Amino acid sequence: METRYSRNRIYLTEEEQALIKDYPILLGGSGIGSVIAECALRFGFENITIIDGDQVELTNLNRQNYTEEDIAVDKTEALFKRLKQINKNAKITCHNCFLTTANVEEYITGHKIAINALDFSSDVPLVFDKICQEQNIPVLHPYNLGWGGLVTVITPDSLSLSSLAKPNEKFNEVNMVEYASSYSRFWGNPQKWLEDIIEEYKNEKEVLPPPQLSIASWIVAAMCTHLLFNIATEKEFKIFPEFYLQTINN
Repeated sequence: METRYSRNRIYLTEEEQALIKDYPILLGGSGIGSVIAECALRFGFENITIIDGDQVELTNLNRQNYTEEDIAVDKTEALFKRLKQINKNAKITCHNCFLTTANVEEYITGHKIAINALDFSSDVPLVFDKICQEQNIPVLHPYNLGWGGLVTVITPDSLSLSSLAKPNEKFNEVNMVEYASSYSRFWGNPQKWLEDIIEEYKNEKEVLPPPQLSIASWIVAAMCTHLLFNIATEKEFKIFPEFYLQTINN
């Protein structure tokens, strides 16, 4: 095993380490995706494509992988620089643009796993999933729950997240979090801390983005990287409507 990854020994075989090195990963969105990208790269995934059209803002710094010097810089530019400082030989491809229903298929094609870290402000995230399902590409969906992380995996054989949409209502992140909370309570593992956060967020008078913490960003990054490894090496993993929820609460 090469020196860079010598401390991965025992956890990974030399064959597994070599396999993931060139395994093409697509990262749609570099908000929470910025932390996932670093975790995956340090683990040994050296072939990562990142797509995002946003610039770094001050409000990103409480949880995303950027610094004050990056403010007003394109997220893809800042993240490219960060990842290359970690591994200058890694194949990091960045596209400074937003995914649309017109271009999403073009960017998805050729990858083996995708991470859908897109904002659910349009139909693009669900179109992203649909095309990945058609192309037999597993999709990871990460969610920042503040004190915990939530990840679910969409595959060609799984349901779509659109199955959670309520009548006459588009799917959004809150639908998934409410589902996970209800599912946990049904199976005798209630997450009251999460239920309280959902209720308080929905009762806010202003229309604001969901509250998020750095704690969950790093929890989710670890979960996603482990799932990338399991998928790439054909180990077992749960698919939607099942999910992974990690927290030290409760």
